[in-house]
Amino acid sequence: MTEQTTSRRARLRAQASGEIKAIALRLMAEGGPDAISLRAIAREMGMTAGAIYSYFATRDDLVSTLIGDVYTALVEAVEAARDAVPEDDPGGRILAWADALRTWALAHPEGFRLIYGDPVPGYQEPDDGPGKTAEVRACTGLTGLVAAAWPTAAPLSAGDREYAWDDFDPRLTGHVREVFPDLPPAALALTLRIWGRMHGLLALEIYGHLRDLILDPATVYQDEMRALVASLGLKP
Repeated sequence: MTEQTTSRRARLRAQASGEIKAIALRLMAEGGPDAISLRAIAREMGMTAGAIYSYFATRDDLVSTLIGDVYTALVEAVEAARDAVPEDDPGGRILAWADALRTWALAHPEGFRLIYGDPVPGYQEPDDGPGKTAEVRACTGLTGLVAAAWPTAAPLSAGDREYAWDDFDPRLTGHVREVFPDLPPAALALTLRIWGRMHGLLALEIYGHLRDLILDPATVYQDEMRALVASLGLKP
């Protein structure tokens, strides 16, 4: 077999895998998470069930790959937006991250639903799967924004609550403590709270709950993010 033939087969296989994943996301957007089915995808592509199983051995393998691809694309988008703002502007970097999160979610609502919304029935995410890796990367990136704001944000971190590292997922804390050795557990708690504020209004918008309440949901989202930055003692 020539190198050219091998390359062509690899290219065709990559194209078929991409089509399978695109159809799976569309099926989910149209019929919900339980609409993802290898047999349904095979029928739509004119393939036999046996042929599609050569690309993904099980439906869960496909879902894991989808989550990894989608979550990684999201993380790359928010990281790029953050990095376009100077490091000496922590408030601006938080706003850039938040704005990129909303922009990506509105452009990929089915992807947002896959990683943050309705669970795929019967699916169990592997502990070492690509989605978990992307999740840790996203949380680490957001923790970096908190680390830059921590000198002013610390008084707002937890009130009277005392956090300990064992309050959090061991994989996440191990990574965060390695990257940010001087941050206390309360900083990680603040990271999760910030993530929640970014996610809350956005989830309402993606799922259509704001459609009949406000003409431009971007206004309340942007106001909430500016208020978030101001609460950290930073300039919006």
